[in-house]
Amino acid sequence: MERLQQLMRGMPAGGMGGAMGGDSPTPDCAEKVHVSSLALLKMLKHGRAGVPMEVMGLMLGQFVDDYTIHCVDVFAMPQSGTSVSVESVDPVFQTEMVDMLKQTGRPEMVVGWYHSHPGFGCWLSSTDINTQSSFEALNPRAVALVVDPIQSVKGKVVIDCFRLINPQLMMLGQEPRQTTSNIGHLQKPSIQALIHGLNRHYYSIVIDYRKNELEEQMLMNLHKRNWTTGLKVTRYEDFAASTQTIMDQMLKLTASYNERVQQEEGKTLEQIEVDNVGKVDPKRHLEAKVADLMSANIIQCLGTMLDTVVF
Repeated sequence: MERLQQLMRGMPAGGMGGAMGGDSPTPDCAEKVHVSSLALLKMLKHGRAGVPMEVMGLMLGQFVDDYTIHCVDVFAMPQSGTSVSVESVDPVFQTEMVDMLKQTGRPEMVVGWYHSHPGFGCWLSSTDINTQSSFEALNPRAVALVVDPIQSVKGKVVIDCFRLINPQLMMLGQEPRQTTSNIGHLQKPSIQALIHGLNRHYYSIVIDYRKNELEEQMLMNLHKRNWTTGLKVTRYEDFAASTQTIMDQMLKLTASYNERVQQEEGKTLEQIEVDNVGKVDPKRHLEAKVADLMSANIIQCLGTMLDTVVF
């Protein structure tokens, strides 16, 4: 080991020997990947469609500066994968797809690749590390993004971004990058990722999401109700059956409310509160049922009258 370290010290400044010097600059770690909402939706949709198999694709964007990578779009690759690994990248398809995207107004370059881990977290396997090393051979700043479509739920996306660590630096016991920010350490790594080589073979990069005004309008309109929704008329048979069900429930609630009123006679407020702890309040449920029944009947009558006049 000492012999290896002596050989490393004798390397020129362009190699590992440059990192050994005390005044030599160390690569900065305050790097962030900005993922657009369009790219995030595409990755989640592609990953969900491929469950339980892994899927992969390429990320399009640009390297804004030394600290920022902007991913604006992604496209899927025709690779088939097992539950733990995915095939390598098809260079012919990649070249043809990038040329076709340039014709449609997407001149961005490939900034990395993404793949899915359905149900087992975000980390890089040995096959993923080999694929990432081939990407970093073309561009040292290429990133590998992992998304879990199974564990991702509404309001929380299980996603992480990685880049490989030079094994020669780890042999010498040196830090692979200079720590100048605590943003990357705010996300606690999972135990599974640490077992599979996080901070030993690869490190994590902070992911941020950016939306412009048009993307915000698009996302706000996804589940927006149209004004014509309120004019839809329910079938008479179904509406009559639901009305009868609500009326039966109101009859039971009325009977239980009458019993409670009779039981509360002659009691103080404190005794009434103690007796009703953990019990259903029939008065409140009766008010809610009456309001729902009235609103449903009004909407049904108005819709029927409008349909009669218009059609």
